[in-house]
Amino acid sequence: MFSFVKKSFVITELEIRKVMHDPTEIFMRAVQPALWILIFGKVFERMHPLSNSVNYIDFMTPGILAQSVLFISIFYGIAIIWERDLGLTHKFLATPTPRVALVLGKAISAGVRSLPIVIIIYLIAILLKVNINWNILNIIGVLVMVILGSIFFSTFSLIIACVVKTRERFMGIGQVLTMPLFFASNAIYPIEIMPGWLKTISLINPLTYIINALRSLMITNTPSTSLINDFGIVICASAAFVAIGGNLYKRVII
Repeated sequence: MFSFVKKSFVITELEIRKVMHDPTEIFMRAVQPALWILIFGKVFERMHPLSNSVNYIDFMTPGILAQSVLFISIFYGIAIIWERDLGLTHKFLATPTPRVALVLGKAISAGVRSLPIVIIIYLIAILLKVNINWNILNIIGVLVMVILGSIFFSTFSLIIACVVKTRERFMGIGQVLTMPLFFASNAIYPIEIMPGWLKTISLINPLTYIINALRSLMITNTPSTSLINDFGIVICASAAFVAIGGNLYKRVII
């Protein structure tokens, strides 16, 4: 078990070094969530899409953080295709590292890549006077959920890459999936106002449970959901996808 964890984190370190060579990537990824909160959020706040007792910016901020995690992680699988084209995947598979450890290490690195976005979202929230809960345990919970969400979506992305095998197909499927996942969640509007069919989709959408947890942990005076339920669903879904990804990883070179 210790050897498995060690090998996973070796892969994580290798992936993180790529980001260290080009830190501008982090700042470029911060542009989109900033625009969503500063423009979309402020406009919809004036339209009062929620009840008067709810501050829309407070409601939306955790949703945009979850959106950022989704958008960063869902295209992570394209790196697997690049590695195959460069011959790196063959080298990874030739090592004694278990395939599940390879997948988990890459997934954890996607979570680490998402952490700077958390800092940026919190800074924007301070500027907009969002009612942030500064309890240290809540902040740790946010970081853990961001990493778990990144593991889930990056592994989902890796599975897609192993199946479709080409960059063109992968980009097409990735673009098709991101918007439905985002809009079929409670990121920018509550489940209560959705039509029945969309409520059903939202309740089976893992992004909804990520947002529930982030909203409960980040925002004060927010009706709490079952954090055990939210974390449990995301952990189980992530573990299942890591296992599936480990089994499919070699298919990317076939």
